[in-house]
Amino acid sequence: MTYQQTLDYLFAQLPIFQRVGAAAYRNDLDNIQTLCKRLGNPEKKFDSVHVAGTNGKGSTSYMLASVLQSAGYKVGLYTSPHLKNFTERIKLNGQEIEQDFVIEFVKKIRTTITDISPSFFEVTVAMAFEYFAHKKIDIAIIEVGMGGRLDATNVISPLLSLITNIGFDHQQFLGDSLSKIATEKAGIIKPNTPIIISQKQKETTLVFEKIAQQNEAELIFATDNLELNQSLSNCNNDLKKNNFDITNHTKVKKTQYLYTDIELDLKGVYQKHNLLGVICALEKLKTIKSDKKNNYFTFTEQNIKEGLKYASQKVGLKGRWYRLNQENEKPMIICDIAHNEDGINQIISQLKTALKKENYTTLRVVFGAVNDKDLNNIFELLKTQLQDKINQKITFYFCKPNVVRGLEASILKDKAKKFDLEGEVYESVSKALEIAKKDSYQNTNQKDFIYIGGSAFVVAEVI
Repeated sequence: MTYQQTLDYLFAQLPIFQRVGAAAYRNDLDNIQTLCKRLGNPEKKFDSVHVAGTNGKGSTSYMLASVLQSAGYKVGLYTSPHLKNFTERIKLNGQEIEQDFVIEFVKKIRTTITDISPSFFEVTVAMAFEYFAHKKIDIAIIEVGMGGRLDATNVISPLLSLITNIGFDHQQFLGDSLSKIATEKAGIIKPNTPIIISQKQKETTLVFEKIAQQNEAELIFATDNLELNQSLSNCNNDLKKNNFDITNHTKVKKTQYLYTDIELDLKGVYQKHNLLGVICALEKLKTIKSDKKNNYFTFTEQNIKEGLKYASQKVGLKGRWYRLNQENEKPMIICDIAHNEDGINQIISQLKTALKKENYTTLRVVFGAVNDKDLNNIFELLKTQLQDKINQKITFYFCKPNVVRGLEASILKDKAKKFDLEGEVYESVSKALEIAKKDSYQNTNQKDFIYIGGSAFVVAEVI
């Protein structure tokens, strides 16, 4: 088979959650364990860091991978979903997996696919493990797909694990309260393996403490150990800069700086919540001896600064407060894959800051969603926290992402109208963006800002 024929086979034969939803969900680890066993358990042949959370786990994974790569290590990275190309899911030092490897791997496991009918995600996870073992990497950063306890990635034995934050998403699978969702995420906690929590939340703290204690795992809340402050280089709250100073918490009155002027090329202000978890994980990783390598991972302050400053370039991260046009081009066009209540709330905060700072007068929102997403809380936030609190005019351009799960734009418009969010329906994401830009060009006396979001699939179509 050619590469395209191989992908067509995978998409046709295997249920993929991003496209079909619940039909692709697996509530046990049987398939991935069978796949790994038939491959000779490649997941046991490399060191790893396991990353879970509702939002920020992708950005966190990319930042960790970039720093370790800057320190000279051979770093594997597994993330999901992909935005444009399947090979984005599996990377080695920022380079996507070779198409020939994908072809040969699928050819190798076709009998197993017939035998056990795994999901698309289970196959891609097994492929990543096989690839990393084949390439003899130093360490892999493995991002959880959904949840944690029953996620296909949860067959690894990492050096440490990290959970970013807990918010409402996929409640039909993970539970209808933050504590229930946290319990599923905490399923990645392994016996005698350190666990880092990026954001301490009162609704979930006891859950993490209980499960960590059961596993005799060292539990570290990043915000209990480190403090982050805006760097002096962020003069006048300059949105083009994302620089921070990090200090150790200390009883001594004199401030003890751990790192100063850390610059993130991921420009979303919300990335500061991920940064403390990343730094805490890196500091802890220095203290863990690898049984496979019989040594410790080491890196300098310069490695950390370089890795965080050039993370997007080194490992190719897109879709997080990502600008689609040049700085001198108008209108400003930004997209972000935030798609749940917590993520949208962070985006609203960023939008309000951007609109106020640059004195934009009109906000145009290209918005699409999938049909199993609870939109009431999202629209409530867009109404009460954005539309009612800014002076700018807001116009929505409703569209349907081109996936099976895509919600019809007409239904989206009707749902939004109940929250006084007004806009028109367009036949595709590209058409919605085209008209938004056209309206902006005609609005010559105004300063326009175009935001594209609501779903990762919407963003995938415009990048």
